[in-house]
Amino acid sequence: MEDGQLFDLGPRHREIQRIARSVAESVEEFADEADAAVEVHRGVAQALRDSGLARQVVPAAYGGESDVLDPLAIAVVREALMYTSAHLDSLFGMQGVGSYSLTVGGSDELRREWLPRVARLEAIAGLALTEPDIGSDLRGVTTTIEATPRGVRVDGRKSFITNGGVADFYCVLGREGEGYSMVLVPADAPGLTVRRGDDLIAPHILGELHFEGVEVPEGNRLGVPGRAFSLMLQTLAVFRVTVAGSAVGLAQAALDEALRHAGTRQQFGRPLLDLGAVSQSLALSWTEVETARAITYRAAALAKSDPLGHLDYSSIAKVSATEAAGRVADRSVQTMGRFGLVRGSKIERLYRNARPLRVYEGATEVLLDSLARRLAKRSG
Repeated sequence: MEDGQLFDLGPRHREIQRIARSVAESVEEFADEADAAVEVHRGVAQALRDSGLARQVVPAAYGGESDVLDPLAIAVVREALMYTSAHLDSLFGMQGVGSYSLTVGGSDELRREWLPRVARLEAIAGLALTEPDIGSDLRGVTTTIEATPRGVRVDGRKSFITNGGVADFYCVLGREGEGYSMVLVPADAPGLTVRRGDDLIAPHILGELHFEGVEVPEGNRLGVPGRAFSLMLQTLAVFRVTVAGSAVGLAQAALDEALRHAGTRQQFGRPLLDLGAVSQSLALSWTEVETARAITYRAAALAKSDPLGHLDYSSIAKVSATEAAGRVADRSVQTMGRFGLVRGSKIERLYRNARPLRVYEGATEVLLDSLARRLAKRSG
C-alpha cells in the first residue's frame, strides 16, 4: 500500500495511519470471512476495540481523541482499514456516522451516557434515516416524532439501516409537525423491533426497523424540536469525505492485486506487465488512485474547520474517489483475466465492495445534481 505523495500528511496523521494499517494487517487472515458476515465479526471488533481507533470519532470531552473531530484523520483511518476489509471499515466508520447527531445535538447527560462507550467500542452506533420509500430525498420521511406527557413517541419504519439489529442505539430522523426532529432510541426500547435486511452483492450488516409507539424520555431529543434536519446535514458534512477515504483504500488494494498478478503471470513468453496495453491500464489506475487520494486528503483537511462550508469539496471528493474505485476495480479484474472472475478471490471481493460506495452517503447522481446547482449559482 503506497503512501500519498501529492498531499503531505503531518507526523500526527502519519502515526494514526500507522496504527490503522497495523490493525488492518492484524485482521487480514480472516478478512474474507469478515466481509461475508452480516453480524459483527468478533475478531474484527476485538482488533478495532484494542486499537483505540474509535476514539477518533468522539470528542475528547467524552473519551475521544480530539476536541473537534478531524475528518482527515478519519479518512486516513478508513483508507487503511478498507484496504483490507470492508467490514472493518464499516464498523469503524459507523461509530462516527451513527453517533455524530448525538455529539452535536445531544444533552451533556446523554452524551456522557453513550459517547464514552462509543469511543471504547462498547456500544455500537446506528443512524436511522432512510425508509422503504425514501432514500436520497430525506425530506420525504414519514416516520413521526411526537411529544407526549411521558416524553417523546416514535412511530414508523426505517429501511436499509447499517448496523440494524446489532446497534445499541439509533439516532432517528422523523417528522414532527411541519418540521424534522431527531431522537436517540436505545435498541432495547419497548416497541422497537428489528428484522434482518436484504442480502446485498457486498455483504453488509443491514436491518429494517419498526417503531410502534416507541417512547423515550424528553432528554433523548437531539437538537431543537422541529429543526433537527441540520444535524443530518452536519453528519454528512463531516463523514461524506471519509467515504472517499474508503474508496481510495479499496482502489489501492485492487491496483496492488492486479499489479502482483501482472508481474508474475507469464503470457507469450513474458510477464503480463510487459504488455503495453496491460501496463498502460495499470498506469491509468495508478493515476486515478493518486488523484483521488489527493483530492480526498485536501477536502478532508478543509472539512475540519468548516464542514458545511466545504461540503461541495467533500462531495467532489466522494464522487471522484468512489467512481475511480469502480473503474480501478474493473480494470484490475480485466488485467487478471479469468483469475479475476473466480468467486471467493480477493479481487472478486474488492470488485463487489466497490459498487456500494457510489450509492451510500450520497449517490453520485444526487451529488452531481447538487454540485450542478451550486455551479449555476456561481455563474449567475
